[in-house]
Amino acid sequence: MTLLFSTATHPQLRSASVGRSLGYRAAEELGRQGGRSAPVLAWGMQIWVTFIAGFVLFRGVSRHTFGLVQSKLFPFYFYTLLGCTFLNLAIFASYHPRELLSAWDTVQIVSFFIGLILAASNASWLSQVTTKTMFKMQEIEREHGLGDEVGLSARREAYQLLKEKDAKYQSLRQKFFKFHGLSSLCNLAGVFCTGVNLACLALQLDSL
Repeated sequence: MTLLFSTATHPQLRSASVGRSLGYRAAEELGRQGGRSAPVLAWGMQIWVTFIAGFVLFRGVSRHTFGLVQSKLFPFYFYTLLGCTFLNLAIFASYHPRELLSAWDTVQIVSFFIGLILAASNASWLSQVTTKTMFKMQEIEREHGLGDEVGLSARREAYQLLKEKDAKYQSLRQKFFKFHGLSSLCNLAGVFCTGVNLACLALQLDSL
C-alpha cells in the first residue's frame, strides 16, 4: 500500500517546506540585491581612472614616466573591469529570465552586454596595440633627448620638429593616436553603459 503524505496534515513537514521556501526566497533576494549594487563598484573605478587619476598623474610626472605607469595600470584596469562586467551580467541574467524581462530589464542587460564587449576589446586588443606603439615612440624620443618633460606643452616645438623630420616617428604617432582614440572611445562608452545601468536602478528604487 502506498501512503500519501500531505504537508497540510503534517505540521513538521509543512514547517520544513515553508522554511526551505523562505530560504530560497531570501537567497534569491540577496542575489537580486547583489546584482543591483554591483555596477556601483565598476562605476567608481571607471570614474577614477578615466577622469581623475590620469589627469593628476600627467601633471606631476614626466611624459615617459606617465606612459610607463599607464602601461602597468591599464591592463589591470581593463581586465578588472571585464571581470566586474561579466559578473554583473551573470548575476543580473540569472535572476531575470528572458521571458519575464521588462523594458528596464532589457535596457540593463543590453548595456551590460555592450559594456562587456567594449571592455574585452580594450583588454585584449586596443590597449595592447596602443602601449606597444607608445614604447616604440619613446625609443625614438629618447634618442633625441626627449621624454623627461612634465606636461603637454613642454618642448612642443622639439616634438613637432621630430615629427616633421622622422617619417617612422610620424607613422608611429599616427598609429598611436588612432588606437588611443579608439581605446578612449570604448572606455567612455563603457562608462556610459554603466551609467545607464545605475540610472535604471535609480528609477526602480521603489521596487527594491
